[in-house]
Amino acid sequence: MGSRGPPQTLPNSAAISKGYNFASTWEQNAPLTEQQQAAIISLSHVVSERPLPLKLAQENASVQDNALSVKTKDSSFDDSGAIETVMVNTNQFYKWFTDLESAMKSETEEKYQYYVNTLTERIQTCGEILQQVDDTLDLFNELQLQHQAVATKTKTLHDACDRLLQEKQRLIDFAEALRSKLNYFDELENVATNFYSPNMNVGNENFLPLLKRLDECISYVESNTQYAESSVYLLKFRQLQSRALGMMRSHVLAVLKGASSQVQEAIRESGGGKASISEGVEASVIYVRFKAAASELKPLLEEIESRSSRKEYGQILAECHRLYCEQRLSLIRGIVQRRISEFAKKESLPSLTRSGCAYLIQVCQLEHQLFDHFFPASSKDISSLAPLMDPLSTYLYDTLRPKLVHETNIDFLCEIVDILKMEVLGEQHSRKSESLAGLRPTFERILADIHERLTFRARTHIRDEIANYTPTNEDLDYPEKLKRSAESTSEINPADDNPDIFKTWYPPLEKTLSCLSKLYRCLESAVFTGLAQEAVEVCSTSIQKASKLITKRSSQMDGQLFLIKHLLILREQIAPFNIEFSVTQKELDFSHLLEHLRRLLRGQASLFDWSRSTSLARTLSPRVLENQIDTKKELEKSLKATCEEFIMSVTKLVVDPLLSFVTKVTAVKVALSSGGQNEKLESVMAKPLKDQAFATPDKVAELVQKVRTAIQEQLPVVIAKMKLYLQNSSTRTILFKPIKTNIVEAHIQVQSLLQSEYTSEEIQIINLKSVQDLQIELDNYL
Repeated sequence: MGSRGPPQTLPNSAAISKGYNFASTWEQNAPLTEQQQAAIISLSHVVSERPLPLKLAQENASVQDNALSVKTKDSSFDDSGAIETVMVNTNQFYKWFTDLESAMKSETEEKYQYYVNTLTERIQTCGEILQQVDDTLDLFNELQLQHQAVATKTKTLHDACDRLLQEKQRLIDFAEALRSKLNYFDELENVATNFYSPNMNVGNENFLPLLKRLDECISYVESNTQYAESSVYLLKFRQLQSRALGMMRSHVLAVLKGASSQVQEAIRESGGGKASISEGVEASVIYVRFKAAASELKPLLEEIESRSSRKEYGQILAECHRLYCEQRLSLIRGIVQRRISEFAKKESLPSLTRSGCAYLIQVCQLEHQLFDHFFPASSKDISSLAPLMDPLSTYLYDTLRPKLVHETNIDFLCEIVDILKMEVLGEQHSRKSESLAGLRPTFERILADIHERLTFRARTHIRDEIANYTPTNEDLDYPEKLKRSAESTSEINPADDNPDIFKTWYPPLEKTLSCLSKLYRCLESAVFTGLAQEAVEVCSTSIQKASKLITKRSSQMDGQLFLIKHLLILREQIAPFNIEFSVTQKELDFSHLLEHLRRLLRGQASLFDWSRSTSLARTLSPRVLENQIDTKKELEKSLKATCEEFIMSVTKLVVDPLLSFVTKVTAVKVALSSGGQNEKLESVMAKPLKDQAFATPDKVAELVQKVRTAIQEQLPVVIAKMKLYLQNSSTRTILFKPIKTNIVEAHIQVQSLLQSEYTSEEIQIINLKSVQDLQIELDNYL
């Protein structure tokens, strides 16, 4: 910044004009004194000589150092001159002040103007730089666009190359796939040539690989029927497969027949014809020799089993099973038949059953082992060996069935059931269930036949030996039969109970319980329930019939005790059977048809008039009546009735005089209470009880003495018979308790009458025993 222009004048604004006017007015109205003016002048000189502030001086020095050509003398006014100028009026002061203010303002704005200029130059420089940056960015953008264009073209080229490579690979894969698919069709000629070759047979090492390739071709053509001429190729492939399977079947049959021939020749050489040979030699020849002779079949059969999921191979496998079973059956049938025939000639039916089943199980195990050697994958299927095991087991069944049909001994039949259930179907099958599963149907069939025969024989036994039993004199010889048994027991072993207690039972009871105990573990629950209900019912009826016969032969008390004894035994012995003795019997009731027939004869009903509900054809069907029979409850009812009858008979035997006396007294009191028209009779009954003819103290004393005599003489006899019939003391106590109660109750009633109607002297004459003494006496009898 060089020279500075002339100082700018202060603009004449309104505020300044007012200031001048105010100063002028103030100067006129308040003039200064000379002293005051001199002080102002002196102050002006001091102010003009005052140096610049330090800060401003440093700024001026820095401006000069920067070569900005700013000179201090140019930047300052000729202040001294101005200050030295004497201002004589206000206008001069204002002019001076304005000039001073302009100079100061110019000096103050100079550095800022410098800054503005510098910033302006810098802004221009930055603008130029920004312009250059923008130009550079434009160049970069253009370069980027060109790069993108090149990249796009390169990517397009790469994509095109990839597509070409993919297309090439697809064509290569297509060609390979086409070649691989065509290989299956091209194999037809190769396989056909090999199979029709005269040197090709099942034993050839190329046979199985060719067969495998043929199966692959057939599977492929079957799954791709959309190909041209696939049906023709499939037909030709199947023809080749049928030829191969036929060759395999013929080969298996030839090898099996050859092995059978070798075994039969070995049997003839070792056994001398069909004579029986030892089991060790027999097993060695039949099984070991056969396994060795047919060992070449094992790889072929394993190959067939591995493909058995296909229908054709499943059929050829089943055919091989059949051929194998036929050849094995031809070898062992005669031996098994001879062995079972030997058992049947030498042994009884239970022993024959045990031996025959054991031998058949042994044969089945050996055959299963041999079958597992040739057919390991099919050995778990029990139906595979059925053509072999069914004929063998059927021969055992045919041997046993005629003997079972003619067997009448229930013990033998029960023993056979135990053998089949426990030994055959139980233990042996649980240990070797897989190998013996094929025999289970035959064993269960035999068991079912035995159950049927056993049920029939049990019903026959119940009918003949229980229901239709005819007792002998010895069977009805009670109580002598019990006395003889008690005497023999006391002589032989007096310390124990009677060991021959069953001999004292009525025979139908013993037969019933013996039969049920045998059948319980042998028959099914439903069958046994029906038989048990029937047996208990007819046994109870038979015992009741015998009781009536004993009553006629001996006494009523013997008959009652006989019935109580045997019904108690029957009830006690059937308790362990965990069954219900209740059955429902259904019957057809035609009784209602009689009235319909009468109406038909009277013309009131029609036989074929379907429009009327009274037609005989509508009502001809019989009614089905269901009757629930609980044999156990009926048994309890009969036992209870018999016990009550016995209790009442003993009570009447002992205290009948007292009961008659109480009855007469009761009748007299009832007659007096009801009143009567006969004055004479009323006067007689109105007398005191002790004055009645039947109730005098002497009569009553006589009755009491009769009862006492009966208690001392008759009651011990009854107790002795009870001990004879009922060996259980608790049973006797239970049965005697109501008798004792009745006797005591009769004495209590009489004692009550005596205390109310008789004097103490008369009571002493009657001499009725006290209740406490009576109870002690009765207890002593037991």
